Amino acid sequence: MGLHPKGFDLSLDRITRLLDVLGNPHRKLPPVIHVAGTNGKGSVTAFCRALLEAGGYSAHVHTSPHLVNWHERYRIGVKGGRGQLVDDAVFAEAVRRVADANAGQHITVFEILTAVTFILFSEHPADAAIIEVGLGGRFDATNVISDPAVSVIMPISLDHQPYLGDRVELIAAEKAGIMKPGFPVVIGHQEYDAALDVLMSTAERLHCPSTVFGQDFMAHEEYGRLVYQDEFGLADLPLPRLPGRHQYANAAAAIRAVKAAGFTVTETMMEKAMSSVEWPGRLQRLSEGRLLSHAPAGAEIWIDGGHNPGAGEVIAEAMANFEERQSRPLFLITGMINTKDPVGYFKAFTGLVEKVFCVPIRGSEAMIDPVILSNAAYDAGLVAEPMLTVGDALEAIKAVLDPEALPPRILVGGSLYLVGDVLSDNGTPPK
Repeated sequence: MGLHPKGFDLSLDRITRLLDVLGNPHRKLPPVIHVAGTNGKGSVTAFCRALLEAGGYSAHVHTSPHLVNWHERYRIGVKGGRGQLVDDAVFAEAVRRVADANAGQHITVFEILTAVTFILFSEHPADAAIIEVGLGGRFDATNVISDPAVSVIMPISLDHQPYLGDRVELIAAEKAGIMKPGFPVVIGHQEYDAALDVLMSTAERLHCPSTVFGQDFMAHEEYGRLVYQDEFGLADLPLPRLPGRHQYANAAAAIRAVKAAGFTVTETMMEKAMSSVEWPGRLQRLSEGRLLSHAPAGAEIWIDGGHNPGAGEVIAEAMANFEERQSRPLFLITGMINTKDPVGYFKAFTGLVEKVFCVPIRGSEAMIDPVILSNAAYDAGLVAEPMLTVGDALEAIKAVLDPEALPPRILVGGSLYLVGDVLSDNGTPPK
């Protein structure tokens, strides 16, 4: 992988050339659920997988980035069972084939990995392929898919502005690029009317049958249950296993997307999916592992890779909901890269956290120096201190903790790369 540039260079020319040499495997896929969005696209991918597997369908899944190991990006569907991460040897052979086909020509790492996706998913039979966009949509390497069973657009907010634009309507236009003329579109919850307007007008222009959260389908909590409703009826379901009220809308979008893709979705499938869904590194609680020895006894430790202001808001809301159920002092351990908006992220936690500890991201040239990140936290109205490692931060929390208080709640986040480091150091990589 080191032979190829790691930066973003948005274009479909290189991936199209490479796939042509490989025999165009992207045209030999099972029905594709193609998912884009600033936030929530990973969660809706996880819900789609859980729904399909609950119905006995086999579903390939492509996500990015990986947290610990490269092969996490590829889950191979198993008929009647749980899909499995691709075997290391199979992954390595697919990478070799793609590299040989590329013959040393200029290409990005993500384009190589996307070509690997299409090889793996075209050569292993399955009922569906759920493919998450990497960046944007219009020029993302996954957007060579011309006939998706359904395109799904999740919440859009500001992120990756140098590549996608500095207004939500510009970013929405890039995400809308995965819509294909005449093919169904599911539009998830949108906070910004400007984004929703762009998505709906694009779907109308392309004659895409569209269903929109809040208009054509919806979900809400009632008496500790999730109530889902669309034009086909109403379902009374358990709350999703994934924490946070924002997951209600994500679950709803997945249900509607799987239906739009042509699959039968029963209430039994929905019930099973809500209870079985998993999505590592997103409001994931660490209940075991090596890092826990550094934390105060009885501490709740949560990790979440959300890294933009919109993600900060939903994560902070989840922390506030936890606080309503059981009050604990909240501490934040954060590392971020320099393409993000740390002040915007931190502002969501104003009034919630006792203190922020800022740490480096191992091996990242783009990380924000912990001292500078601490200053950003101060600018957002938070008390912050730079630390060398997550372990050191956990030890520091022990030192500042009020001995009369309940054991703390600790959130580690701000970057998927930091979350990957934590899962690796903790000895609990995704499986």
